Amino acid sequence: MSPSTHNSNSNSNSDTQLSIGERALSAAGAAFLSAIIVNPLDVAKTRLQAQAAGVPYQQHICPSFQTTNMVPPDIRCHATTSTSPSAHRYKGTLDVMYKVIRQEGFTRLWRGTNASLTLAIPTVGIYMPCYDIFRNSMEEFTTQNAPSLTPYVPLVAGSLARSLACISCYPVELAKTRMQAFRVAQSDKAPGVWKTLLGVIKPAKGTSILQSLHRYRFWWTGLGAQLSRDVPYSAICWSTLEPIRKRILGLVDDEASAATILVANFSAGFVAGILASAATCPLDVAKTRRQIEKDPQRALKMTTRTTLLEIWRDGGLRGLFTGVGPRVGRAGPSVGIVVSFYEVVKYALRDTHPNSA
Repeated sequence: MSPSTHNSNSNSNSDTQLSIGERALSAAGAAFLSAIIVNPLDVAKTRLQAQAAGVPYQQHICPSFQTTNMVPPDIRCHATTSTSPSAHRYKGTLDVMYKVIRQEGFTRLWRGTNASLTLAIPTVGIYMPCYDIFRNSMEEFTTQNAPSLTPYVPLVAGSLARSLACISCYPVELAKTRMQAFRVAQSDKAPGVWKTLLGVIKPAKGTSILQSLHRYRFWWTGLGAQLSRDVPYSAICWSTLEPIRKRILGLVDDEASAATILVANFSAGFVAGILASAATCPLDVAKTRRQIEKDPQRALKMTTRTTLLEIWRDGGLRGLFTGVGPRVGRAGPSVGIVVSFYEVVKYALRDTHPNSA
């Protein structure tokens, strides 16, 4: 048995001793750390994609459907007095950060962080533990019954785990995108997650209870695009990450420590995050465009395919890869931080179990 195979089996066996709560705690801590560090790049990516979709940043736009009856009075939009639209047009990642700081304030680079942190426990707390459980179960099954399928286990396990996490927590993801995409004047109080979601489904006066309940479907606007992006993203990410991680850990055999686990997982996660984010950038652009659509009727009719065709028609290949720089710059460190932190905490927790090998 090769060192890498031995190390992989040892990790899988020790993983089974950890409870769901311990896995979720590890994942939530990793997501919390990542959200704080990389959020400015997330804001830059979303602003560039929203601008390409036609959001006029020379105006004060609020994160809600722009119809009077559907926007709460306290977050209704008002035009700014800008006389130079080009002064507000973003030219790149650094330009977004500079203008956000100058026009809205330094703290607005962390716009949507509260939504990211709200997502930390439910999303990553579902995603990472479920990936571990699915991977361990599938590897055990394929090793005994279909060894040739074992290399594809990370791809399938990652796709299933990500789908489950996305569907469960999508409304907060929608709120995060809208909070990051739309500009709020520095003197105004930016609406939080709940007000942003209320702005999406605020019913018109005189509507029936059934019609009001029907509006809650807008909280899942763009879910198809989110899944279309995240499922292949996870498949590419995990199928790239696992071989790199196993190869690095295989070099140290049984001498793995917290430091080697940190280095191996961060390196593998960094490379995997860059490749997966670059490959799925067109789907990310489509997801953002669907989530920020202001016309509720059009939002319901949009599909990922028609959105991609619209982006291609408007901007060609460059349009499909709008924001690829900050997206890649965010994803590499983010995946590296999440996976390495998660695995190091699991390593520490395994030492508390008397039967850990």
